[in-house]
Amino acid sequence: MPRALVCDKTGDPTLPVGSGVLRVANDYQCPTLKPGHVRVAVTAASVNYADPLRVKGEYQVKMPLPFVPGSEASGTVVECGKGVTRLSPGDKVVLFQQGGAFAEETVVHEAAVWKVPDGVDLAVAAAVPVTYGTADLALRHRANTQPGQTVLVLGAGGGVGVAAVQIAKVIGAKVIAVTQGAQKCDFLRQQGADAVIDTSTMSKEQPLHKLIKAHAPKGVHVVIDPVGGVFFSEALKSVAWGAHIAVIGFAAGGIPKIPANILLVKNTTVHGLFWGSYMQHDPKILRSSMDDIMAWFAKGQLQPHVSHSFSLEEAPQAFKTMLERKMMGKILITPGPRSKM
Repeated sequence: MPRALVCDKTGDPTLPVGSGVLRVANDYQCPTLKPGHVRVAVTAASVNYADPLRVKGEYQVKMPLPFVPGSEASGTVVECGKGVTRLSPGDKVVLFQQGGAFAEETVVHEAAVWKVPDGVDLAVAAAVPVTYGTADLALRHRANTQPGQTVLVLGAGGGVGVAAVQIAKVIGAKVIAVTQGAQKCDFLRQQGADAVIDTSTMSKEQPLHKLIKAHAPKGVHVVIDPVGGVFFSEALKSVAWGAHIAVIGFAAGGIPKIPANILLVKNTTVHGLFWGSYMQHDPKILRSSMDDIMAWFAKGQLQPHVSHSFSLEEAPQAFKTMLERKMMGKILITPGPRSKM
């Protein structure tokens, strides 16, 4: 029987496994293989900010208890249901689902599965779908980012942030990355950021928008914001006329109030972006985006960075690392015991 991480009740995701919130089930009943679905043996699953929020019961999309967390993974197709045409047993793939990825096996519709190019590290590929998919749709589909434009990436040390930095450089944009700490600043320069702002240098005399304007005196054309809170407000003060802001999340904890008068004066467009909803509402755009991402990945133009890897039993540590923003890039959970990277 496959093993899985199970959430029995909502609560603190950082409590040790077996404390009542999370447990590792050694006899997990993997969902039945339905027509159009495939069964995948999971190599690695990627942790997203939504995962600890689901365990806490604070995510906007609720799952009935008990549930297996995890929305994206990589692995090998082991079985195909009736009607599956794009995939075959043995295919190396990445996948997206609303839950069920933190397990040795998972079942998912073939429409939410993409083949991994030959030569690509299968475990690292687990870090691709949500973060790179979100960053790509924000930059190309919503903000229509053009070569030579200036892109401001908030929370740039996280998964979406790193992906946005890399994809913006593939597009040919100038990138200003915002993060905290010298180590993350150095890391983001290595990822291709043209300028990096350390938020620990902010002060009353030097607020974030002034630090941004020092690198972009005429303003930024695109803002990628997975952070929210006061960072959104500071970014809004730094945009050029006709700029686009992509609201991706609220990792800082605060949902900003948007002053519509500033949007009017600067002809600014604010986009909300929930990547997972494209599967239902615009799957063609999502598939086209993922095809491009995988092609860039195969060519080495995108290089997902995994800073931590944990076993199922160590999942609370993975969630703690995520919530405390100690990662640079992505965190993985592997089905079997594995030491931290």
